[in-house]
Amino acid sequence: MAPAPALPEPPRIVPNHTGSLPEADVERITSDLIGALKTVYDPEIPVDIYELGLIYKVDLDDDRNLVIDMTLTAPGCPVAGEMPGWVENAARAVEGIQDVTVNMVFDPPWDASRMSEEAQVALNWW
Repeated sequence: MAPAPALPEPPRIVPNHTGSLPEADVERITSDLIGALKTVYDPEIPVDIYELGLIYKVDLDDDRNLVIDMTLTAPGCPVAGEMPGWVENAARAVEGIQDVTVNMVFDPPWDASRMSEEAQVALNWW
């Protein structure tokens, strides 16, 4: 008997939303946001920031504004000053988003346990 196909991992982020946006809109924005975040890479690591687990929290309000808390693999990352702008630009490309604020946080510190299986495979961290 063939093994069952692997189920896809659940989304690593789900926007916090307690307002009145239709659930279908929140789901579409979430999916589109994940796709947008997957286009942003740390230039030193061949894995996107979403799969690395650098996005800690996303808040979505009824006016379709996003607040994203993210971190870096290390506080001294050479692109620390640039990466929040890359994330903001990627998120602004999501249809229907009105405004984006990106907060850089370092608590809790990032560690490899936040990476997806895809990222672990790409980096040979098995």
